[in-house]
Amino acid sequence: MNRKIKAKLTEGNITKLLTRLSLQMMAGMISMVIFNLVDTFYIGQLGKNELAAMSFTFPVILVVQSIALGLGMGTSSVVSRAIGKGDTSRVKRLSTDALFLAALIVAVAAVTGELTISPLFTLLGADTVTLPLIKEYMRIWYIGVIFVVFPMVGNNIIRATGDMKTPALIMTIAAIANMILDPLLIFGIGPFPAMGLAGAALATVLGRASTLVFALIILIKRELITFKKLTYGELFTSWKQILFIGIPAALTRIIDPLTMGIITRMVSNFGTSAVAGFGVGTRLELIVLMIVRSLAAVMIPFTGQNWGSGKFGRVSEAVKKVYKFSLFWSVIAYGGFYLTGSFMAGLFNKDPVVISTVVTYIRIIALTYGFQGILLLSSSVLNAIGKPIHAIVLSLLRLIVLYIPLAVLGSKIFGLKGIFAGGAAANLITGILAAVIVIKILANSK
Repeated sequence: MNRKIKAKLTEGNITKLLTRLSLQMMAGMISMVIFNLVDTFYIGQLGKNELAAMSFTFPVILVVQSIALGLGMGTSSVVSRAIGKGDTSRVKRLSTDALFLAALIVAVAAVTGELTISPLFTLLGADTVTLPLIKEYMRIWYIGVIFVVFPMVGNNIIRATGDMKTPALIMTIAAIANMILDPLLIFGIGPFPAMGLAGAALATVLGRASTLVFALIILIKRELITFKKLTYGELFTSWKQILFIGIPAALTRIIDPLTMGIITRMVSNFGTSAVAGFGVGTRLELIVLMIVRSLAAVMIPFTGQNWGSGKFGRVSEAVKKVYKFSLFWSVIAYGGFYLTGSFMAGLFNKDPVVISTVVTYIRIIALTYGFQGILLLSSSVLNAIGKPIHAIVLSLLRLIVLYIPLAVLGSKIFGLKGIFAGGAAANLITGILAAVIVIKILANSK
């Protein structure tokens, strides 16, 4: 049976469609937030050394996840456009070849990671107490890295068809599995041995393994992959198309936390409480922007399918709607933060300096959340239509060219407020520029 894969996002009311898909996407994101919070909570019960060891692993895990997410975005972009064109055989070929590419990345990551645990984490600052604990965790994590990379690619293939509900359900299953397994394997409840940090790694791997199984079942059942004999020419053609989007997307995701590390270092000059307040503020920001990030993720398959179908006007209409929503949502967020900032900060810490820093940060930055959202949405649209260089240049402009220099200048003139004002200015400038670029490209495509 050779079932035709139909484009689901090229018809219907745009507002209703994007709202429904974004809410489904956000459900999946929330489940992953819970996944990480549960891990951190239980590991924190083991002691500060284990928690510190876990903290050392975050940057490395983030890099691998960023590569996987970039690969997933590249896959979603090319697959959704092929769906829009009605080219079912190409959809299957691209999806299958993306999974082969994921397998290659897994092999490289696992071998390289295992061989570099000691030198890499020593370089990152691990000492004789935390390094053995890091090895305990990462050796299991590297063995299970296939369960991290494969599902991200598989879920993005499913999303490219216009289905956000199934990936969200798959991610929720992983979060539930991890929530159940964590205490059993970490503390040795019932017949399970007490494995400590290694138990946390195993729980994560097994939880992620469930996502791989379900994703593969869905891909095979919906005939989104092919078992036909492939040629190296076809394989490399697919990889070239996927990586053309995937590499810039991955680099963008890696640059973001590196930049925040530099900004955190600047904030540290104003004391530990300022750093704590900045950390709380950025976490509140992630929560507020979750709905816009969900919408940005949805815009990749939506734009890809409509672009592939030649429905450029529908893409333009959607872009205008999501830009307006981003600005509207930022007004709501700013109002909420202005009224409840002190109360929300106090839920995390009662230190007056921490609270003051949180309030200062969110009242300055929240003014420009709408423009930051426009940049996120624009990057998704640009990646979806095959213009990833535009997307990464905009991200580099915001983070490297504007945010860091303006923060340095602002700190010298206005202190801590100047650092935050630098971030706000970077959001404002790049958000406006991104909107101008996307609208111009869409106008020229008609």
